[in-house]
Amino acid sequence: MRNRVRSEKARNIRLTCLLAMIYIRAGDYMTSDGKREGQNLTGTNHGVSPTLPRRAVAEAAGTALLLAAIVGSGITGERLAGKNVAMALLANTLATGAALVALILTFGPVSGAHFNPAVTLADASQRGLPWRDVPAYLGAQFAGAFVGVAAANVMFGEPVFFASHHARAGSTQLFSEFVATFGLLCVIWGCVRLRSAAVPFAVGAYITAAYWFTSSTSFANPAVTLARCASDTFAGIRPMNVPGFIAAQLCGAAAATALFRWLVPSLPKDASNVLVPHTETDSIHEVTVKGGQGLTPISREGTKTSADSQNL
Repeated sequence: MRNRVRSEKARNIRLTCLLAMIYIRAGDYMTSDGKREGQNLTGTNHGVSPTLPRRAVAEAAGTALLLAAIVGSGITGERLAGKNVAMALLANTLATGAALVALILTFGPVSGAHFNPAVTLADASQRGLPWRDVPAYLGAQFAGAFVGVAAANVMFGEPVFFASHHARAGSTQLFSEFVATFGLLCVIWGCVRLRSAAVPFAVGAYITAAYWFTSSTSFANPAVTLARCASDTFAGIRPMNVPGFIAAQLCGAAAATALFRWLVPSLPKDASNVLVPHTETDSIHEVTVKGGQGLTPISREGTKTSADSQNL
């Protein structure tokens, strides 16, 4: 029996490593397939301006689908695996990592695909997102998270919301959340500078791995943490454990941002591309020229992100 358990654990680890390699290779393909830095992931240099309401809806929809994937795959894994917790966790891991990649690619060109209050606050601290937009992003993320949990619960015949009894307490769990969120922000800040097209795959690969190398299974997201306390299923967390998790996550995000601000002093220049570049306006803008007659069209190459709009 002991040998069988060891064999299953080894197989699960190999599968997780294989998935991480697939994410990384896919990221290499995306960055080499004609998509140079400065272009958005749609492959165009122009598009409809994403207003704040559009970006907020994108954040809400993306976060909702992410939570549906996390909670729903946890329920499926637990039911199909029986008492084999390793197999249930593997199912939860693969679904979450794959969903993250797909959702970042889908909503990234609109809102940047933060889906995470810790990412939004870190981005705003580096002037990548105007502080006046932060409340809309945070509200959308928390609301979307609860919608996603409700959807998952209903899909599997559970109550819309029911408080979790899954205990996740202790200093080891809190430290795990600090490490998980610190690593997530390091991945984002490190990749967005030179290989922004690879960020969706890097984030998916990191979260897939962090599920297994942290004792808390890497929540690394305050909106995800709070919403998961409303589902007494495999992915749940007791409400009383939520504040500690969120505090550790915010500290981890702040520490990673401070580290990369020191390592790369020019970090704020890339902050507007978190998680991925998102188009705002066409490449031709009309601006008023002092001393001129009315509006003079001025051609600009590339796209303008949310931070650039503050400088015009």
